[in-house]
Amino acid sequence: MASVAWAVLKVLLLLPTQTWRPVGAGNPPDCDSPLASALPRSSFSSSSELSSSHGPGFSRLNRRDGAGGWTPLVSNKYQWLQIDLGERMEVTAVATQGGYGSSDWVTSYLLMFSDGGRNWKQYRREESIWGFPGNTNADSVVHYRLQPPFEARFLRFLPLAWNPRGRIGMRIEVYGCAYKSEVVYFDGQSALLYTLDKKPLKPIRDVISLKFKAMQSNGILLHREGQHGNHITLELIKGKLVFFLNSGNAKLPSTIAPVTLTLGSLLDDQHWHSVLIELLDTQVNFTVDKHTHHFQAKGDSSNLDLNFEISFGGILTPGRSRAFTRKSFHGCLENLYYNGVDVTELAKKHKPQILMMGNVSFSCPQPQTVPVTFLSSRSYLALPGNSGEDKVSVTFQFRTWNRAGHLLFGELQRGSGSFVLFLKDGKLKLSLFQAGQSPRNVTAGAGLNDGQWHSVSFSAKWSHMNVVVDDDTAVQPLVAVLIDSGDTYYFGALYEQSCEAHKHRGNPSGLYYIDADGSGPLGPFLVYCNMTDSAWTVVRHGGPDAVTLRGAPSGHPLSAVSFAYAAGAGQLRAAVNLAERCEQRLALRCGTARRPDSRDGTPLSWWVGRTNETHTSWGGSLPDAQKCTCGLEGNCIDSQYYCNCDAGRNEWTSDTIVLSQKEHLPVTQIVMTDTGQPHSEADYTLGPLLCRGDKSFWNSASFNTETSYLHFPAFHGELTADVCFFFKTTVSSGVFMENLGITDFIRIELRAPTEVTFSFDVGNGPCEVTVQSPTPFNDNQWHHVRAERNVKGASLQVDQLPQKMQPAPADGHVRLQLNSQLFIGGTATRQRGFLGCIRSLQLNGVALDLEERATVTPGVEPGCAGHCSTYGHLCRNGGRCREKRRGVTCDCAFSAYDGPFCSNEISAYFATGSSMTYHFQEHYTLSENSSSLVSSLYRDVTLTREMITLSFRTTRSPSLLLYVSSFYEEYLSVILANNGSLQIRYKLDRHQNPDAFTFDFKNMADGQLHQVKINREEAVVMVEVNQSAKKQVILSSGTEFNAVKSLILGKVLEAAGADPDTRRAATSDFTGCLSAVRFGRAAPLKAALRPSGPSRVTVRGHVAPMARCAAGAASGSPARELAPRLAGGAGRSGPVDEGEPLVNADRRDSAVMGGVIAVVIFILLCITAIAIRIYQQRKLRKENESKVSKKEEC
Repeated sequence: MASVAWAVLKVLLLLPTQTWRPVGAGNPPDCDSPLASALPRSSFSSSSELSSSHGPGFSRLNRRDGAGGWTPLVSNKYQWLQIDLGERMEVTAVATQGGYGSSDWVTSYLLMFSDGGRNWKQYRREESIWGFPGNTNADSVVHYRLQPPFEARFLRFLPLAWNPRGRIGMRIEVYGCAYKSEVVYFDGQSALLYTLDKKPLKPIRDVISLKFKAMQSNGILLHREGQHGNHITLELIKGKLVFFLNSGNAKLPSTIAPVTLTLGSLLDDQHWHSVLIELLDTQVNFTVDKHTHHFQAKGDSSNLDLNFEISFGGILTPGRSRAFTRKSFHGCLENLYYNGVDVTELAKKHKPQILMMGNVSFSCPQPQTVPVTFLSSRSYLALPGNSGEDKVSVTFQFRTWNRAGHLLFGELQRGSGSFVLFLKDGKLKLSLFQAGQSPRNVTAGAGLNDGQWHSVSFSAKWSHMNVVVDDDTAVQPLVAVLIDSGDTYYFGALYEQSCEAHKHRGNPSGLYYIDADGSGPLGPFLVYCNMTDSAWTVVRHGGPDAVTLRGAPSGHPLSAVSFAYAAGAGQLRAAVNLAERCEQRLALRCGTARRPDSRDGTPLSWWVGRTNETHTSWGGSLPDAQKCTCGLEGNCIDSQYYCNCDAGRNEWTSDTIVLSQKEHLPVTQIVMTDTGQPHSEADYTLGPLLCRGDKSFWNSASFNTETSYLHFPAFHGELTADVCFFFKTTVSSGVFMENLGITDFIRIELRAPTEVTFSFDVGNGPCEVTVQSPTPFNDNQWHHVRAERNVKGASLQVDQLPQKMQPAPADGHVRLQLNSQLFIGGTATRQRGFLGCIRSLQLNGVALDLEERATVTPGVEPGCAGHCSTYGHLCRNGGRCREKRRGVTCDCAFSAYDGPFCSNEISAYFATGSSMTYHFQEHYTLSENSSSLVSSLYRDVTLTREMITLSFRTTRSPSLLLYVSSFYEEYLSVILANNGSLQIRYKLDRHQNPDAFTFDFKNMADGQLHQVKINREEAVVMVEVNQSAKKQVILSSGTEFNAVKSLILGKVLEAAGADPDTRRAATSDFTGCLSAVRFGRAAPLKAALRPSGPSRVTVRGHVAPMARCAAGAASGSPARELAPRLAGGAGRSGPVDEGEPLVNADRRDSAVMGGVIAVVIFILLCITAIAIRIYQQRKLRKENESKVSKKEEC
């Protein structure tokens, strides 16, 4: 009976004590005093304010000063109102009002709190994760008591919804009281040992209470052990709290051993978490953040025999200086009590019961890092990069439960490449693309989707890149080039529907995510976008690079190879359907080949498409035609066959097969059998899937009258309606789209020049969402609209303006029922029609073919002109935007750059003694005293203004960078002086001395890349160096540059009439790299290296093209000569004959060596012929001498 009573008593003693509070640790029950009303205005801050009288300092409850409350500049979900309470306080309630006497109030909001104002946590009500209910008018007070309360210094109110007929308006109050806090900080190498009073009577139960804030995910919070292996341990393991109680002789658990009880997750979030442990023998109540578990530990005894020491922050063994057997805790403990004793206070007073080891302090430092949460796969964070640095270096931490996802994307400087860091199958992968090279890939780590923090360090510089994930390091060598950091890094997802869309965001070739079905159910996937005149999507497969085949018995499979792709079948189908054209190339080489079918006509080779169908046709031929590409083009090596490999010759031949039936692509398997020829041999390589363009991106229609429209079947968006499109117009209003039901409807319209409205009715009455813009939408430029409605609410976003949202009523109708036709560009009443262009219209991820419908609709025309008004800025460096039927192209004819956006640098390495001369006009042979003839021939090359740009890299001074000559002995020279300073000389009158200007910006012969821009307007010359330093000078020698003759880069042999410094620099050898050279419309390097017409360029010496001047010598090695090895080892040179035009500066080394070998062979033949001739002459002379001697003897 006594045992039963004792058991009942233990149960009663261990009932959860949620209201238990140690003496001196708590706050008084009366904790609802106003905290905000007495604060100064400086304690209030906000995201923005409508005016100075609407500032956050006027947001106190029931106050009428100022405009009577806080109102932000723009009412959207990105606004916030913040209060600094001055110190940590216990907050028990909040109250809100709207703006005094206005129509501005908030109907729902979120509440965030923080200790330091950087790391924020959302307060979640026990019954809901959604926001707090707000106000229904401007002046009534809505009071909400917080259950449970929290402690914080900073509070932030985030409006979610507000009066649709007004703005955001708030007045607020916070209630609570002062919060007593005793804090102890452990740095991960310290601990605290508390010795209990050795009383003869032990307490019936032990109670330990504390709060903790963790800086790391692992560490011992407390530990107490006994004489025979008994112990209790509270440990943070991977962000979870583990309580272990051992009443027997078991050893201390390891991280992989079974644990008694685990509570919580992500507790290493640098926020406070509360812990309460109640222990009675081997029975325990364990509470973490109000969640309680009761359990009883297994062991040899029902009683715990524990020592009188308990350690916090780590495990200390008395009698030793320091003995940490497990990872110590790094973070803060607050209000640490053991059976009502304030352990922290004893430690602060250095009481004898406390032993402190290591660095223990009594204040909690604020975290230096700020975590951010990505709420959806479409979220991203754009951060500025260190533009222009010669390396890329990024470090961060992340945690996720997703096996795959995009982490980081960045572009390199000047469009030279890009990199992407992403998760795939729980591993971190890095892909780096550099212009003209195949992507370089690195993989590191494994199982990274475990919800724990993982550290990532990525760097790329000069000849290698490396990725470090936690302790796993992966290194990838690179081609030695200078890597320049770009302007922006994108964390999270950054993707478009296609490579075409990425291109028209101005993105260069590189790795990107695309979401081919838009708002459909398919997720984004990684592809390579090759930006040429068209945008090509490249999807690589994971199959072998090459497959080798050798003879086998007749009919037996030689090879059945499957090819898997990084994207799923649905994603591939969506991408292929979206493209204008898709193809996949099969390169086949064969020795003693075999016939493609057997004698009975059975195919011996076939391929399998994406839907598992079998195809025996090869190339772009019709099904069952069985023709290779050479058969289609009629140029096979044997006209009897349709494939080169069918000829059966005993020699190696090849076929390039292009599979272009896109409805069957990509290839998933290739099967080849053999005819039994024992010595047949072949190999083949399947290329990646290539898709060009985007059918929907430019699919457009022009609406010419207000009564015209396009009609489609009714839109089925009962529970989800997602609409996106582009529009451009010059009118002030018009309806883009309308669909009606009996009472329901959906409509998107331009209501005013600065307003786009999305309205609908699902049976709860009309609802509207409006986006307002500070600039007009009717500017004849493309604007993007995305409207979405579902059971939770509606949203509308236009361009990059903040998204507007409207929540759905709690108990209203949710199904949108439409039965009329869908009207695009007008309405059923033929009123308020839209005038302008609409393109790329998609409903729930399905593109509507506007052009097809427009061809048969009066008042509507397919297509739309004027794309350059929006996308013309993509053409850089003097490139001109040209309209195409579907999009734009950049004309780089008058630019010193090339590429799809005129952004690819054209560079050349000039060896010692080399030069390049650009002739502005055809050369005429003129006699002396022919100034009148010169004037008549060259009067159209008289300049009053010119723009000159060039970039250079050299270590040689003095040297001539650029020299422009005239038939009138006028000239312009740009030189580096002996000290490396930049000097410019203009002589615009041959009877006067030149104007000479020295720009002492720095020593520019330092092996680094420098840019120079010279702009002359008559006598005013503006010089800009490295896009920053500027200087203006005035010429005195004249305002006209007459009879311009030629432009010379490198060494100048003759500089008639030039000043001594120019002649000295001209005769010195320039060795280095020049790029982006432009004089007016003339681009000498481009004319030489990318000839497109009659050559105007003459090259002397060794001039080799380079990828970029920035890819010269290694950074920090200015003494290294800029050797042409960085041009891919090309060492390419133009002709070396004096005065010959450069016909093909990009010829291969093999051709040059072949020419040299031919010359050597020719010389050897000549020497041999001469030797034979000499030998014959000597032999003939000896014979003649012999005949003469014989005659004399006679």
